[in-house]
Amino acid sequence: MLGSKIAWDDTVLPFQLDASDIRGRVARLDGVLNRILAQHAYPPEIEALVAEMALLTAMIGQTMKLRWKLSLQVRGDGPARLIATDYYAPTDEGEPARIRAYASFDANRLLPRVDPFSQIGKGYFAILIDQGKGMVPYQGITPISGGSLSACAETYFAQSEQLPTRFSTTFGTSRLPGGEEHWRAGGIMLQKMPKASPFAAQSDEDGDGLLQASDILNDDDFEDWNRANILLDTVEDMELVGPHVQPTELLVRLFHEERPRVFDPQPVHFGCNCSEDKVRQSLSIYSAKDIVRMTTDEGVVTADCQFCGAHYVLDPKTVGFEAEESPDGDAD
Repeated sequence: MLGSKIAWDDTVLPFQLDASDIRGRVARLDGVLNRILAQHAYPPEIEALVAEMALLTAMIGQTMKLRWKLSLQVRGDGPARLIATDYYAPTDEGEPARIRAYASFDANRLLPRVDPFSQIGKGYFAILIDQGKGMVPYQGITPISGGSLSACAETYFAQSEQLPTRFSTTFGTSRLPGGEEHWRAGGIMLQKMPKASPFAAQSDEDGDGLLQASDILNDDDFEDWNRANILLDTVEDMELVGPHVQPTELLVRLFHEERPRVFDPQPVHFGCNCSEDKVRQSLSIYSAKDIVRMTTDEGVVTADCQFCGAHYVLDPKTVGFEAEESPDGDAD
């Protein structure tokens, strides 16, 4: 069982339910989630939001034909002000995807032992897709809704993409016999395959102006979708996070009558693309006077990456658009 645990940790397994024309993903995060959360001493409520957001990012990122980066962002007016994640597509076939995440919160307003999602307040859920140099970035936004980040993502796909989508997720700390306590997360994503001419019914039973899966499915598709969702409702938390139930076994247990078909799994690692060059580029818009105000008592300019914790120390003479010297020490 240890071998299967290692094989499926930090992976996303794509699958398809041929009988109901539904595609999906099974994701498990272990070391990736530990690396993300180890960068900061987040309170438990913020850790939970970051864990769910990272899990959603892994599943959503793998469904898209990315050439570079997918970003998820949640901004609210509550104590949890910002949850941001990035998913970097594999650079070559067989290479891992990379994920990083960061949260900003008001510690003085944070309510302990209160539902984490409720501490976001009013705001929006956004998906940003950047296909790289020369391509126009895409951004889609939907209001915070439902009772979880997963529900926000489901609303986004129904509203912005007209794709019925369902997430079942679980996450938290666990400890195997003889091991240390660490974070684990697991989830399943279902998505109805898009039609050539998607149609959205003009229905809004909830009165909030947001589309749901039932608004964008015809009768036959709704029957298939409903059946798959009823089956997914039977999943247990320990089946999602493992480590002893393999994703392939789980799919057979849940969906054997839907004829599940799996594809090559995608490994996921923790990764950040920050660098000194990017720090210098971000500072290049500032004048010499601005740089003086940023200079510490020790005579240096410092910058920290909020995602990975990298610490950069720069000579103030070498930064800003009025830099006196180049980074290698040559005078201009």
